[in-house]
Amino acid sequence: MKDMTSQPLLELKNLEKRFLLDHGFLETVKLRGGKLIRERRQVHAVNNVSLSAQRGEALCVVGESGCGKSTVARLVAGLLEPSGGEIHYSGERIDNRSRQANMALRKKMQMIFQNPYASLNPRMTIRQALEEPVRYHNPSMSRAEIRDKVAEVMRSVGVDPSWSGRYPHEFSGGQRQRIAIARALTVDPEFVIADEPISALDVSIQAQVLNLMLEAKDERGLTYLFITHDLSVVQHFGTRVAVLYLGTVCELADTATLFENPKHPYTRALLSAVPQLKDDRPNHIRLKGEIPTPINLPKGCPFQSRCAYADQRCKVDLPRPQQQPDGSLVACHAVEEGRLGD
Repeated sequence: MKDMTSQPLLELKNLEKRFLLDHGFLETVKLRGGKLIRERRQVHAVNNVSLSAQRGEALCVVGESGCGKSTVARLVAGLLEPSGGEIHYSGERIDNRSRQANMALRKKMQMIFQNPYASLNPRMTIRQALEEPVRYHNPSMSRAEIRDKVAEVMRSVGVDPSWSGRYPHEFSGGQRQRIAIARALTVDPEFVIADEPISALDVSIQAQVLNLMLEAKDERGLTYLFITHDLSVVQHFGTRVAVLYLGTVCELADTATLFENPKHPYTRALLSAVPQLKDDRPNHIRLKGEIPTPINLPKGCPFQSRCAYADQRCKVDLPRPQQQPDGSLVACHAVEEGRLGD
């Protein structure tokens, strides 16, 4: 019998996702040195990512725009098919199963999207939008039970059930995102994928929505995969943090460990950009150099062109995640060789 307490709820093993740029025959034909050759260009969005999320935790994935964090979220949600690697949920592999076979999983796993203005159907009232998933996943429930369930969830996210006859355009951005959270909670999930759920909201509303998600986590025992580019949000929300750069994991650590002792040069640069009230003389790390394109990834470390510590080894040898004494994982030759300095 499997030990469910130590087993991760979600586990990603060497996950990869590539998007083809050239599809037709004519698009693949290129002229090189006076010769015609066939070449298929690909965007390497996610490259050999391995992560796990334990039950009840909030695993945050952070990085710059275009680093592949939203692609990871969509791969886990089943909205995209991986090009390589495996996705395991509660000990079972799910990426190689059909949509029909994963239907029961949809009730356990829900997603909150980035844009509350686009994620709600403008032609449906809030009641219709919230009742639809309940009715779909619970065909035996009566109309009265469904309505009671929706009213209870709306109250739990701070939205008055008497507003359920209104349409999405009648609500503010913060109210819409609360409704989107309510829609995810109506089917009583155990795992929620949140793809930058507060980035489209005013700063004054962001804390309210974050606190709402934390309350739902405690009350319902939720596990989160939280995608964000805002490290101040991570410090407030996350239990563990994975830092992505060009589709690869640079550093993986507990939130407290990452903020107290960041090790990867990219993580240090990200954290130095977070405003601190206590800093009289902020020590910002300014990254120089060009960001490589995900179409033609560099041979060695993907961060080499912007790293002040890069040497010849970094240009030819891809660093592998190494366990550190404090439990964090860091993929960096400079950290491994002890030439980073403090």
